[in-house]
Amino acid sequence: MTTESDPSQQWCADLITLDTMTPQERKRQGYIHELFHTEETYVDDLELVLEVFHKPMSESGRLTEAEMATIFVNWRELIMCNTRLLNALRERKQTGGENMPVQLIGDLLASELAHMQPYVCFCSSQLNAATLLQAKTHSQPEFKDFLKKVATNYRCKGMPLSSFLLKPMQRLTRYPLLIKNILEHTPEGHEDREPLREALERAEELCSQVNEAVREKENADRLEWIQNHIQCEGPIEHLVFSSLTNCLGPRKLLHSGRLFKTKSSRELWAFLFNDFLLLTHSAKPFSSSGSEKLFSPKTSIQLKIYKTPLFLNEVLVKMPADPSSDEPLFHVSHIDRVYTLKTETLSERTAWVQKIKAASEHFIETEKKKREKAYQARSLKSSGIGRLLVAVIEAQELKACKPNGKSNPYCELTMGAQCYTSRPVLDTLNPKWNFNCQFFIRDIYQDVLSITVFEKDQFSPDDFLGRAEVPVATIKKDMESKGAATRRLLLHEVPTGEVSVKLDLQLYEATK
Repeated sequence: MTTESDPSQQWCADLITLDTMTPQERKRQGYIHELFHTEETYVDDLELVLEVFHKPMSESGRLTEAEMATIFVNWRELIMCNTRLLNALRERKQTGGENMPVQLIGDLLASELAHMQPYVCFCSSQLNAATLLQAKTHSQPEFKDFLKKVATNYRCKGMPLSSFLLKPMQRLTRYPLLIKNILEHTPEGHEDREPLREALERAEELCSQVNEAVREKENADRLEWIQNHIQCEGPIEHLVFSSLTNCLGPRKLLHSGRLFKTKSSRELWAFLFNDFLLLTHSAKPFSSSGSEKLFSPKTSIQLKIYKTPLFLNEVLVKMPADPSSDEPLFHVSHIDRVYTLKTETLSERTAWVQKIKAASEHFIETEKKKREKAYQARSLKSSGIGRLLVAVIEAQELKACKPNGKSNPYCELTMGAQCYTSRPVLDTLNPKWNFNCQFFIRDIYQDVLSITVFEKDQFSPDDFLGRAEVPVATIKKDMESKGAATRRLLLHEVPTGEVSVKLDLQLYEATK
């Protein structure tokens, strides 16, 4: 017979059926029962929030519609997701009979977890909801008293709204554990084993998506804070922190905090992004605690640029010559300058050095792979039937991209996977490149030379200044009548601009 400690007795009223099970199956059914029971409790909590908190808060008029949306986000969508899951679980339970073993559950979980995407939206907005709720209760005593009164409902069991708002994230992160427990007590060869594995993968993937969305939301919020609290002047006057980087995808804030200049002990506030290190300073002391905490919505501090941003593909970070020194110093070399900086603790120094080094290596490696890819494409000449020599001489009347009415234009030439890039010419609309390159021809009637002009931008993707395309067959026809002459090509997809190029097609003997 079973003992009172056996979790299976919580769900199985038929002790004869229970005694015919192996200990492993008893535990499996116990964990399945736990999943059912906790899902019912969770759905009750979701509905409670609407009835006990959302409804009176909305009717009281104490919050605007926007504030209500910030706090509750898409709560009704969560109820729909989990009501659907709970109904599916109940139907599956009734199939075998109430209080009888459930033979298959993995397929149901895998299917329903695929419809849990609303959690990504809710969980990524949770921090904003908590911040708003805290700000309201701190600044408005009557609102705080109102919430306390609402929470006296017996169904809340003494828990405030803030605790209920944490439940979706808590439930989501519990699914992998619940499924793993069932899987571990499902024997090899059981029909539920593969479906449970699939369900576990989906639960873990959903948690990963939520965690990534939370990180992205936090990063976006911090970039917005930086945009509003750093005065960008001079070369970076128009820097948009939330833009894409030039070649590393979305800009990410990797690390931030207080540093000090070694000699002067000047306080600096440093922000390490995935593409550059930014050193700033404040006109007045900034404690980074309380209401003046870094990234706090209440912070009124304004920071100024201390030095032009240090691009991480141009920096070298080093520990001091005597690493055993108790003074938390480190050096950042950038082109022809060395910045000696100090942190407040040795552990902070280690964090800064490791993070700058890792970001720098990633930036350099990304550029290296890009160059290698272009080089490999240019090296494939064994199957070619000829080559095209290209001299890009100049461009005229290009579109202006900079506030001073100029651009920093460069051109990119491609033919299939083969690619060449000229150097940028600064502050001009009429650049003279005199750039030479060659392409290997594989098919006269399929190959096309593409010339694209861009504005070089250090902080965001390069701006498009126009494109011209010339089929190799057209070049061959023109050369038969004019030879290797200089041609002026109008740039398309822009209102103004043209490039001057000299094209010389040289076919191998067998193809002439």
